[in-house]
Amino acid sequence: MFPLTEENKHVAQLLLSTGTCPRCIFRFCGVDFHAPYKLPYKELLNELQKFLETEKDELILEVMNPPPKKIRLQELEDSIDNLSQNGEGRISVSQDGSIASKNSNLNVCQKVEASGFEFTSLVFSVSFPPQLSVREHAAWLLVKQEMGKQSLSLGRDDIVQLKEAYKWITHPLFSEELGVPIDGKSLFEVSVVFAHPETVEDCHFLAAICPDCFKPAKNKQSVFTRMAVMKALNKIKEEDFLKQFPCPPNSPKAVCTVLEIECAHGAVFVAGCLIVSFSGRYNKYSRNLPQTPWIIDGERKLESSVEELISDHLLAVFKAESFNFSSSGREDVDVRTLGNGRPFAIELVNPHRVHFTSQEIKELQQKINNSSNKIQVRDLQLVTREAIGHMKEGEEEKTKTYSALIWTDKAIQKKDIEFLNDIKDLKIDQKTPLRVLHRRPLAVRARVIHSMETQYVDEHHFRLRLKTQAGTYIKEFVHGDFGRTKPNIGSLMNVTADILELDVEVNHLLWNAHWQSEFNQSYALWH
Repeated sequence: MFPLTEENKHVAQLLLSTGTCPRCIFRFCGVDFHAPYKLPYKELLNELQKFLETEKDELILEVMNPPPKKIRLQELEDSIDNLSQNGEGRISVSQDGSIASKNSNLNVCQKVEASGFEFTSLVFSVSFPPQLSVREHAAWLLVKQEMGKQSLSLGRDDIVQLKEAYKWITHPLFSEELGVPIDGKSLFEVSVVFAHPETVEDCHFLAAICPDCFKPAKNKQSVFTRMAVMKALNKIKEEDFLKQFPCPPNSPKAVCTVLEIECAHGAVFVAGCLIVSFSGRYNKYSRNLPQTPWIIDGERKLESSVEELISDHLLAVFKAESFNFSSSGREDVDVRTLGNGRPFAIELVNPHRVHFTSQEIKELQQKINNSSNKIQVRDLQLVTREAIGHMKEGEEEKTKTYSALIWTDKAIQKKDIEFLNDIKDLKIDQKTPLRVLHRRPLAVRARVIHSMETQYVDEHHFRLRLKTQAGTYIKEFVHGDFGRTKPNIGSLMNVTADILELDVEVNHLLWNAHWQSEFNQSYALWH
């Protein structure tokens, strides 16, 4: 059935006479279902004129029964062109007709197809010229006055939003042309920015009336943003607006243009592990390799790092712009990470390729492991953003097992260290170590040494295997850090002790159990 009723006639006639396109007439009349907006412009205009001429309350459209005729992207008329050529278009400038034009939609699809991104769905976002809100406000006041004569009211919230109407018109067209569904949860986003240079000054009078609404902001070329304009329109009095801006607006001569089309893919997270039992971990076998690039005052101190040895390969394969590396804790440059390894994740920013077979992932993993004998990774997998949260949450709860080679200034016998084996859940206080004081706040942190196990080497050396609470500074627990860690191995043994070698043997963080099921569900949705 035709979407307008008898009570809409006065408003529809008024808007049509001032150059408003049929779709925007529907919007101002509160038509909130899709079908009428999808019909070709000329067909809509013809039926609207019939409706305004008839005395019947409703008119059955032949094109709606049977169901509406499907229009294709190539057939979508540029209605605002027609209106402008006829000297009309006072209110409809930059609205549905011109924005949903054949050329602009074709340009969007061509841009997407040429972007080189892999995607199985997309989310579409659009930005309209801020002056459109001013012209729409003028149209609303015009309609409001007309409805007031009939003792009817029209709130601004009663008008169907332009973005909604635009979505109803274009989403099926984009989906058909690109062969993928439009999905608000898709990681692949296509954004379009429209401009209308001819009417750009329509906003400027607002700055004189509401100067507090227009303040310069970083990364904004103009103070006349859509949010600022809407804020001013909410504050300005109707009588002041009508004094400053024509109602209805002046007829435009040019149509809306596409200022910018951008394609971007949401971050993809990759995690990995070394040994068979848990994924999302790396092992480091070098005592001369930092976790992240070691750069001081712009000068690189060491040739590479764990994150670079892993991420360089991922960047190339995923064709990503950049990456962010995160891990559950970190080890010093001279500390090895053995055993089941350290959990890590890499966020790949704006990747152009996201779909890989399990065999391709295995080959990528092997390529990383073959490239250096300093690290190893295993079971690389795509993971969700939530998985990173689980990893960071577990970082505060986990325990670790270390192995340390310790030197003492006094000669020792095996019996001198055996008492350490009997100490359980030793509570210690650690003031922020001197070596990290430049990057960590000064504080005293309570930590627990859960257990210790000793192995005598010679009269000045022994190995200590210890299980500790997360966040314990092991080196400082051994040498005491000038009394900043109490108690410590030196004070317990009444010797001067120092640590010569340190290895992380076990990281007791079972985060993979959380994210594996989440990833399986998400991966199925992506595909």
